[in-house]
Amino acid sequence: MDRMGVLLFMAVAFLMGCTINEAEATLLSGLQVINLGGKVMCQDCTKSYGEWAQGTQPIRGCKVSVTCMDDRSRIMYYGSDETDEKGEFNMVVNKYINGKELKAKSCLVRLVSSPHPTCNIPTNFAGGHTGVELPVRPAVVYRDLVQYQLGTFFYTTPRCDKLPASAASDECHANNNNY
Repeated sequence: MDRMGVLLFMAVAFLMGCTINEAEATLLSGLQVINLGGKVMCQDCTKSYGEWAQGTQPIRGCKVSVTCMDDRSRIMYYGSDETDEKGEFNMVVNKYINGKELKAKSCLVRLVSSPHPTCNIPTNFAGGHTGVELPVRPAVVYRDLVQYQLGTFFYTTPRCDKLPASAASDECHANNNNY
């Protein structure tokens, strides 16, 4: 009986020309805010591989920002949030700024600062240092909530920070000139 009901529903939806993408687009266009969420953790390379891979620690008070651009590549919105004791951040962004619709695909989320005394070098794991665009589809769409869930961003210690290849090369050449 349940299978027949599902088949009947699918047939009615098909005949009405309603697809899931159209229904989602209709729902998303009526909402007034966009929610962004993610985590910030400390990853210490001086630990053993098992501890390094699994032993990340949340950082409280990290600043994460979102910058959204308009169609002419001008900043339309800038906002930031600090992480809680679990290393999680959650930002709520108005979808309409000065009467113009903010497009989620034009927003970039990145790490700004870490209050940790040693774990304060941003890494580019999951794009936290250079910034990451919002996913094409939100992770949660439920009633009045549209939530984009970003990956986990990481900070590391200064000891784990690698020098750019050009800086390392310059140091080697500088030492050769001291003969």
